[in-house]
Amino acid sequence: MAGDAAPKKKFGQHFLTDRNILGAIADAAGVGPGDIVIEVGPGRGSLTQILAERAERVVALEIDHDLIDVLRPSIAANVELLHADARRADAAALLGGCVPYKLLGNLPYYAAMPILRTFLESACPPTAAAILVQREVANAMCAEPGSMSLASLGVQLFGRPRTVRLVRPGSFVPPPKVTSAVVAIDVYDRPAEGVDDTAAFFYLARAGFSARRKQLRNALAGGLGVPPAEAEALLAGAAIDPKRRAESLSMAEWAALYRAWRRWTAKG
Repeated sequence: MAGDAAPKKKFGQHFLTDRNILGAIADAAGVGPGDIVIEVGPGRGSLTQILAERAERVVALEIDHDLIDVLRPSIAANVELLHADARRADAAALLGGCVPYKLLGNLPYYAAMPILRTFLESACPPTAAAILVQREVANAMCAEPGSMSLASLGVQLFGRPRTVRLVRPGSFVPPPKVTSAVVAIDVYDRPAEGVDDTAAFFYLARAGFSARRKQLRNALAGGLGVPPAEAEALLAGAAIDPKRRAESLSMAEWAALYRAWRRWTAKG
C-alpha cells in the first residue's frame, strides 16, 4: 500500500508494520464476512488491506490529507477513504444510518481517549472495538478497583475491555518510545449498571476524582460544592465508606453512588 508515506510527528504517526499484530487487531474484534468497519487512522494502509479482505465494508478515517492522496489509488473497492478528524466523527452520518459496525485502529497516543469516547458515547456506538494504544492507556482502560480513574470509567461504563497483547516499539516505523497494547472492547447494548444519563454520571465521577488523594467525603464535597456532611450522607445512601478514595470504587459502586446522587438531587 502506501509504503513511501513519511510519518508526521504533528499527527503522532507511528506506522505498524508487523503483519502478525495487524492480524491480531482484526482478530480481536472478530472481523469477518458481512461486517462493517470504521477504521481510525489507516496510515499506510496495512491494517486497511487486512480489513478489506475480511469485511464487507470499511470506512477509513484519515486526518492527514497527504496520506489520503497516497492511499487512494491502491485501496480496495469496498473501502471508503475519508479525510476526517475521528474526534469529531458521527458514525451514523459516516455509515448512512445507525447500522451495526466495529471500530478498529492504531490510535494516535495524544487523541486515543477522545476518539474512543466519541464513538462509545455516541447515539450510534460500535458493537465491538479493537484498538492499539499506549500500554499505560490500556492499563487505565482495563483497571480494576484500587487503580480506577476517569479513563477506566469512560470505557467500562460502555463495555468490557481486555488487553489482548503487548506490542514492542520495534513493530512500528518510526519506533515510539513506549510499549503499546492491543485492547479489545465488547461494547454493551446500553451503559452498564442501569446508568440512564451518562453526562450526569461523568459530572459526578469528575467530582469524585477531583482530589484523588482525598477521601471521597472531602473530594465530593469540593467537587459538588456541598458541605462535607452532605457528601457523607450521599455516600451512606450508596452504602459506601466515606473514607474510601475514588480509585477504590468498582463500576457497580460508582453506579450505586450515581443512583443515590440522582435520588438526592431529585429531593433538592
